[in-house]
Amino acid sequence: MTFSQIPPETRPVLIVSGFVLAILVLGTAYTLATAGTAPLLMPGYLLQQLQTGAFLGIVAAGMMMVIVLGHIDLSVPWTMTAAAMVASAVGGLWAIPAGLAVGLAAGLFNGLGVAVLRIPLMIFTLGVDSVLRGLMVAQTAGFAPQDRATGTMRLLAAGKVAGVPAAIFVWLAVSVAIAVLLRRTAFGREIYATGTSEAAAYLAGIRTRRVIVGAFAASGLCAALAGVLLAGFSAKAYQGMGTPFLLPAIAAVVIGGTRILGGQGRYAGTFAGVVLIVLLNSVLSIMQMPEAGRQVIYGRVILCMLLVHGRSARSPS
Repeated sequence: MTFSQIPPETRPVLIVSGFVLAILVLGTAYTLATAGTAPLLMPGYLLQQLQTGAFLGIVAAGMMMVIVLGHIDLSVPWTMTAAAMVASAVGGLWAIPAGLAVGLAAGLFNGLGVAVLRIPLMIFTLGVDSVLRGLMVAQTAGFAPQDRATGTMRLLAAGKVAGVPAAIFVWLAVSVAIAVLLRRTAFGREIYATGTSEAAAYLAGIRTRRVIVGAFAASGLCAALAGVLLAGFSAKAYQGMGTPFLLPAIAAVVIGGTRILGGQGRYAGTFAGVVLIVLLNSVLSIMQMPEAGRQVIYGRVILCMLLVHGRSARSPS
């Protein structure tokens, strides 16, 4: 079977998997040549990297649902932060539900603003992000939060099950849920139809407003869950903790083959995209690459992946 005979939706997964393998090989060769060790081949080290990557993976799962619609959720950073701070402040049995409720509320509000009020999505979601930031800064008077994460939050984020970090199992559970939702349910098919053409989907009888609100609600829930887990991993919430996750989450979805204009993409590609970003950051850390150099290499990989996807999309199937 030639590359052109592979189904178009499967090609991005294979391409990203090839990049992941290349990073493993090149990273291992570098560490063997410079330090005489191969941490990228050590299961313990890889599990540690995937544990921290689980937070990004959960955010990317929700972000993919929005991008398949042709939208982008820019409120993710402070949705994560607000959920973590509220969960830590509430404490007890209601900590995690309270944090998830914050994300659900933010997602529903985003969806209503975009689908019902028809406000440009970037302006609206960025505005929601700013509102959440202002509320959290006002709550703490600008100081670092003093509330600690609950034992359950720490267990889910930093605990282990049979030697495997529990956060990875949470990520896998979210991954299965999103994959099944997108590929095996009527709502998932409606998301793809709406992302392909909202007008055509509406004329076909799909309640497009409900679909958009539901996708943003899922994105908010995933961002909130990632924030709650990150607070558990760090033992407490802190200001701006979600900021580093926005661009990598979008990048993971896009380099995984999801069309930025909507209507196309598989979650397997997003999953592979997250693994690619995690391994790339790991290799750059091992190489002690300065932050400026990391950003340059990080950007080159993203551009390279986009070019490869573009060429494969134009090739005959």
